Amino acid sequence: MAKRYDKCRRAPDHHKKYGREWQRIRDRYATAHPYCERCLEEGRMTLMDEVHHIVPISKGGTHDPENLMSLCQSCHNRIHLELGDRHTHE
Repeated sequence: MAKRYDKCRRAPDHHKKYGREWQRIRDRYATAHPYCERCLEEGRMTLMDEVHHIVPISKGGTHDPENLMSLCQSCHNRIHLELGDRHTHE
């Protein structure tokens, strides 16, 4: 699963915010929560692609499990579009 997760493209400053510690936390969380938590709420079993910070690190969030959720790529993109911090490519 980690290989599939790592295929996602990251910003050049990604390693400044997230390092080896985050990788370990992320991998543990993904192992414990292998399905998209939003899809599960809607009765669908979709494998997770991303571990998402509910409160972003840039806004004071932490890597605590209570601030994390497993999401598929579609749900992760939808959350960021709703937040207005990502744009669609048209």
